[in-house]
Amino acid sequence: MKKLPILLYVFFFGLVSCSDDPDEIIVDPNEPMGALNVLRSGNFVDQNGAGSTGTAALGTDSQGTEFLQFGPGFNTALATGTVTVFLSTSDTFMADPANGNPDLLPLGPVRNSGENFFRIPAGSSTASYTHVILWCGSVGVPFGNARLE
Repeated sequence: MKKLPILLYVFFFGLVSCSDDPDEIIVDPNEPMGALNVLRSGNFVDQNGAGSTGTAALGTDSQGTEFLQFGPGFNTALATGTVTVFLSTSDTFMADPANGNPDLLPLGPVRNSGENFFRIPAGSSTASYTHVILWCGSVGVPFGNARLE
């Protein structure tokens, strides 16, 4: 019978510790903390009739983490498949899968029109990258690029 009081004790504290916290804070690691301090930015130039428009900005958040941000007016064709975002040393996408390509830094797929954030991988330097490229892998063509100045 000693097990019953112990089980009640554990059950009671389990209920108390799992109560709703009205001040719960959810942190999304894919979005900057605080305002983005923009270091370089540029406007998208449409390629291949994809309708790419808007701005791209490279900057750091309040924690010093680097992000690429697409502004609220960003748009591109998203119905063709995955549109992947790359930082590049030029406005031309040059794949080199056998050697990896030091001239390209993949950041991930575009999820939607409007504001998007892409966290720069830890340990990556963005100093040599001058452009953002929107690459549609399913058709093998660029959808746009933005020169970062």
